[in-house]
Amino acid sequence: MKKELDARGKACPIPVVETKKLLAGMASGDTVVVTVDNYVAVQNLSKMASQKNIPVSSIKVDESEYVVTLTMTETAPEAEDIVEAAECIPDGIRGNTVVVLSSDKMGEGDEKLGRTLMKGFIYALTEQDILPKTILLYNNGAKLSVHGSDSLPDLKLLESQGVEILTCGTCLNFYGITEKLGVGSVTNMYVIAEKQMKAAKIVKP
Repeated sequence: MKKELDARGKACPIPVVETKKLLAGMASGDTVVVTVDNYVAVQNLSKMASQKNIPVSSIKVDESEYVVTLTMTETAPEAEDIVEAAECIPDGIRGNTVVVLSSDKMGEGDEKLGRTLMKGFIYALTEQDILPKTILLYNNGAKLSVHGSDSLPDLKLLESQGVEILTCGTCLNFYGITEKLGVGSVTNMYVIAEKQMKAAKIVKP
């Protein structure tokens, strides 16, 4: 069986995530053929395949088209091991990881790029095998959890999987968006400090 995926125009990590989903349920000898529009996506897909012991090959059609082929083998992991349900990970394995989002952008530089990267990061969190325990949003990061935010659906999905979503009340009030909060609950600086002090790991993109 062969499955095809056109991932051109899709930002990282969507090509990898969608490819993982296609691999689920496939048997030895089945292939997934993915078309992407940049070499970075080729590298990301190749790395994922290598980690899963899945043979992979790629060809460059032109400057904006690459074709990546992944072939399942008997030594590749079972399908259920490729796409695991993150919400089924026991709390003891999940650990006390806290993600801190203090901006609606990721990194320094171009603002449009920064917002795209942050949206991609939050989406990537939804596809992790092990989810964080808590996500803290403050300062400009508070804008990510309100109605109208591109990341609201992903944050709602994370909440449905057991992730605690906490947004700074002072920040919501400062920006005049308290009534627009669309996910999780309002918190204060004491709790924000406490969550970070007790965290086993803090992730701040």
